[in-house]
Amino acid sequence: GTPIAACAEKLKKEVEAYGCPPVFPDDVAEVKKTEEKSAADQATSGKFSGKKLKKAANKPQWLIMRDMGLTDDEIKDYLDPDHWLKVFPFKALDDLKLFGSRIDFRRSFITTDRNQYFDSFVQWQFRHLKAKDKLSFGKRYTIWSALDNQPCQDHDRASGEGVLAQEYTLIKIEVQNPLEHECFKPHAACLQGMKVILPAATLRPETMYGQTNLWILPDGEYQAYQITADEVHITTERAATNMAWQGMGSQLNCTPEALFTINGSDMMGLPCSSPYAPFPTVYTLPMFSISLEKGTGIVTSVPSDSPDDYMSLMDLKNKAEWRAKLGIKDEWIMPFEVVPIIDIPGWGDRAAETVCKQLKVASAKDAEKLAQAKGEVYLKGFTDGVMTCEAWKGQKVKDVKPLIRDELITKGLALKYAEPENKVVSRSGDVCVVALVDQWYLRYGEEKWAAEVKDHIDNTLETYTRGTRRGFEEVIGWLNEHACSRTFGLGTKMPFPGPFDYLIDSLSDSTIYMAYYTVCHILHEGARFGGQGPQADGSHLNMDGKKLGAAGIKPEELTDAVWDYIFLGSPSLDALETTISKDTLKKMRDEFLFWYPMDMRVSGKDLIQNHLTMCLYNHAAMFPKELWPKSIYCNGHISVDGEKMAKSRGNFLTLENVVNEFSCDATRLALADAGDGLDDANFVRSVTNASILKLTKEIEWVKETMGLVQQDALRTGEYNFFDKVFENQMNKIVATTDKHYAGMLFREAVQCCWFGLQNTRDEYRNAVAGGSSHDINQKMHKDLFYRFVEVQALLITPIAPHFAEYLWKEMLGNKTSVQNATFPQAGPVNLQLEMSSAFLVDCLHHLRQNIQKGMKKTKTKPTHGQIYVTTEYTEWQKKTVQFVHGVYKEVGEIPKDLAKRVAEDPELKKDLKLIMGFAAGLKDQLAKFGNEGIFSDTPIVSEKDVLDEQLQYLKVQLGVDALEVYAATDEAAPDPGKQKGRSTIGNPSSNFWVDQA
Repeated sequence: GTPIAACAEKLKKEVEAYGCPPVFPDDVAEVKKTEEKSAADQATSGKFSGKKLKKAANKPQWLIMRDMGLTDDEIKDYLDPDHWLKVFPFKALDDLKLFGSRIDFRRSFITTDRNQYFDSFVQWQFRHLKAKDKLSFGKRYTIWSALDNQPCQDHDRASGEGVLAQEYTLIKIEVQNPLEHECFKPHAACLQGMKVILPAATLRPETMYGQTNLWILPDGEYQAYQITADEVHITTERAATNMAWQGMGSQLNCTPEALFTINGSDMMGLPCSSPYAPFPTVYTLPMFSISLEKGTGIVTSVPSDSPDDYMSLMDLKNKAEWRAKLGIKDEWIMPFEVVPIIDIPGWGDRAAETVCKQLKVASAKDAEKLAQAKGEVYLKGFTDGVMTCEAWKGQKVKDVKPLIRDELITKGLALKYAEPENKVVSRSGDVCVVALVDQWYLRYGEEKWAAEVKDHIDNTLETYTRGTRRGFEEVIGWLNEHACSRTFGLGTKMPFPGPFDYLIDSLSDSTIYMAYYTVCHILHEGARFGGQGPQADGSHLNMDGKKLGAAGIKPEELTDAVWDYIFLGSPSLDALETTISKDTLKKMRDEFLFWYPMDMRVSGKDLIQNHLTMCLYNHAAMFPKELWPKSIYCNGHISVDGEKMAKSRGNFLTLENVVNEFSCDATRLALADAGDGLDDANFVRSVTNASILKLTKEIEWVKETMGLVQQDALRTGEYNFFDKVFENQMNKIVATTDKHYAGMLFREAVQCCWFGLQNTRDEYRNAVAGGSSHDINQKMHKDLFYRFVEVQALLITPIAPHFAEYLWKEMLGNKTSVQNATFPQAGPVNLQLEMSSAFLVDCLHHLRQNIQKGMKKTKTKPTHGQIYVTTEYTEWQKKTVQFVHGVYKEVGEIPKDLAKRVAEDPELKKDLKLIMGFAAGLKDQLAKFGNEGIFSDTPIVSEKDVLDEQLQYLKVQLGVDALEVYAATDEAAPDPGKQKGRSTIGNPSSNFWVDQA
């Protein structure tokens, strides 16, 4: 769309100015690093300095493309926008193939009218939108590029994505007797018979009843512009340009020329008449925090309800020396006291003063506290404030705000005005304004339409993360009429007559193209690989619809009725008049219904505010509810080694760079492990290098063990305890990994099915080896070795497909690709077995600790030991299990206020400390095993049976000659160390000694 056309246009202008290839002067060719950093910082913060409207400093497009590795001979071809379409789509496809992406490339296509099939599809969509009153034409505010002479939507911007037009009320404050003031006398010729207006842009017209003065930036540079036949406005060049594009002033074109320039310091103390002010005369005073990049540079002062105004006014009132230094006369300020106009519950009718005192704001320079005070006062003033001024007494601020605004405008005391919320720079390098122009716009925000989309988000749409859902909820709240037409760039023409050949913008022609994917491979050929780069005639580029598909359908055959049948099922196939084969149409309809509703759309978090929300709106407008998107997953951006990518830091990496350096699968493993959700992922190069080693070592281990299989060296026959545990753990890993993949939690998935599975395998090898490192692999069970390799290959396929393919075919001997295999089936997870294994591991750990503790005293390693286990819960433990289970079923978790709940139970509160310790153990078990089965009145694990069965294993691991296990309730059990009574469920007690015999 516009970005391509803008880049091609920049190349043309550079050639026109500097030759082909261009020979740039030094000041154009060299972009200073400090300027680049400043531009980047400003774009990030949204704050911009400078007193004049300036073009954004841009590196020449020709040099950008040289930096990409293109030669001058190659670059000159890019003066043609169509050439970009012949190159970059295929470079993207090449990278996707290099990355191991599993994609049906037959469905590849390009958009815009260069693809006549897609062009027809978009025109069909927009005819429907207009027929359903979702698309209208008229004057609307829009972010506008004067250089491109068209709206500048998010995808057309170099910076400022997501910035909207902010509407203000422009209060017309008239200077009294302007020619009597020294600052205007030199300009008497152009001011004769004119009103001099100081226009103040405000978001709070209801506060005009409390004005005490005006603020002007002392060192600010202002200009005078003739707005009407009898009005001259003093404002900034930036504001005047916005006003011009909004049609203000018959004598003002869209590049306004100033009558004269005047400094803010020269305008101090001007007597003015301001609409609705409680004083007949108010004066201009200095405020040093005014930004000339916001509003008009003229600010009304309402100290009753603006913390900034209150502190600035008090600073001047209370500091005579400061007034004298600034040349401020007492009569301009001292008679003017705060005028209450709004009552806010809890703060009274002087909210600014109250909150400033509460926050201990010291002066007007206390920016951080003032920002906090402003946010609190403005919000509560709007939501809870009640007017106290006579004209609107007793009415809520939020109700009267629009009424007061309309009244001011109707009486000619104010104007409607808008400007970008923050600085916006187009891809052509133009600093954008807000224009009020005729345009096609989509009626997002229309009450019924918005309600349908909101209901879908609230009740049906899966968003995977709360942050994504909040994003959609916020956008639904503010997304309004969207300008969807332009006159410059590539795109589909709006299919309606008008004064211009309007193009549909690139955000609006891509809202339902997911539906087009389902049938485009039938309409035209998709991508076909082969050859190096685009051929001169573009013969191998099949994404533009120039080559008919096998069905032989021509673009002109795709009437609205045909599209209606394919995507809406009406008219019926029998009633459809077309030259297209009925069988082909039925196939296309079936394809669409097979793929729709769309199961998932994946995109970046920055597109929630536009493309993705618009996608939901357009699906709601075009399709029945059962075909609306089922889920949308959003990811964050990516950093490298904890830093934002930048060429100046040497960490700017392309997909091709990292795959060639680290390999495809190692890159994919590192990316999967880099983070999920909306948080920016961190690609760590050292992790990627480690992944190469881990992949290699794992293949070597499988090869080595396969060699043992061929020698019949692995164990066969009945499964022992550790075999059963390993099988059980693999079943759980399969089920857990499936859950993580379904939830788009790739980091969790890779931790589980890569690191976790291999750790489980290593623990199994060590367990069956009985502590011996000799021939450790030979102790494994052959069937479980094969099961492990199979599970490893299948679970890791989405992340490391080449590694998985090697295991699947080369190691396991399968004839077909792992890509055609199904996800492994998880057998039932045996909770008792899982908990028994965990108990054995924990018990062994505690026994070792006890031995080490004893050896500190005896300095001798014990030879004999006794273990005492508890076999039943006590009555209070049973009651605790029942109580905690009841709470869990009620709230779905073990809550943080469990202690409070226990304390309210008359039976349990007596042993609160004991019970909370036991409950903490239940909570840990629930987190570890994820199974409600832990809430059993009797211990799930038969601890004595487990230890008896693994007695020999324990003796080897502990290095003792003799070991006995007793029930703690066994009165006949020997207890020389007096440890029997210390045993609790899950925590056996023990006694170890050196046998002197």
